[in-house]
Amino acid sequence: MRCGRITMGFVVSLFAASGWPAIGAATDSPPLEGTGWILSSLGGQVPPTGATATARFEGGRVQGTNGCNRYTAPVVTRGTNVQISPKAATTNMACPPDIMKLADAFMRALVAARSFRISSEQLDLVGADGTVLARFSAQSQALTGTSWLVTGINNGKDAVVSLVPGTNVTMNFATDGKVAGSGGCNNYTSTYTQDGGKLTFTSAATTRRMCAAPGVMEQEQAFLKALALASSAQMEGNDLELRTADGALALSLVRNPASGGPDS
Repeated sequence: MRCGRITMGFVVSLFAASGWPAIGAATDSPPLEGTGWILSSLGGQVPPTGATATARFEGGRVQGTNGCNRYTAPVVTRGTNVQISPKAATTNMACPPDIMKLADAFMRALVAARSFRISSEQLDLVGADGTVLARFSAQSQALTGTSWLVTGINNGKDAVVSLVPGTNVTMNFATDGKVAGSGGCNNYTSTYTQDGGKLTFTSAATTRRMCAAPGVMEQEQAFLKALALASSAQMEGNDLELRTADGALALSLVRNPASGGPDS
């Protein structure tokens, strides 16, 4: 898959220049803006096991993963009409052939969509002939009952760094409002409150082990500080980002495979 480039111009002008049909009049319908979705079928076929494709509509763009690579593209909606630009920017990672086939077909479906409908926590992207090109289920943002592995920690120096090799930092969100796990050396516990995308944690209590491996204690302290600063959460497929009040990335996480989720 090739990496596209984002055209930084007025999106409607891009559509007009492409020769695509004009967007029709607005109609009453649930909006796409601010919604997130997980692909459940593509052309009537269920995606391969282990491949999660997503779409989040926000700020005049659609972004997510096509099952293999990250993508972002301009989008314009009016009523139930939608136009997604073919000038998408993507990463350029290689994946197994069946996953690459899904990724290519997914991107084609996005570009070919001309309308959408949302009902019962389901999104359909529909082609010009009325065919359902892609069907999605709503992406839950509820953290309760989920379990995560931390992949990146804000080190407090305007950088998000990966973990010290051989260490695991975990977050397990219980149904009673508690979050617990390993900070890489010590176990910790805290409480959390989630209100939509807003998230707050109380100060964490930890055990008091000392770990001699280089960088492990420093990593744990950085994790606990990042946790205390986290104020919002956004889940996308098997990925989770916790961000600070000013929008900086505090922690990046992936779903613990043992806990189940979109790929299970």
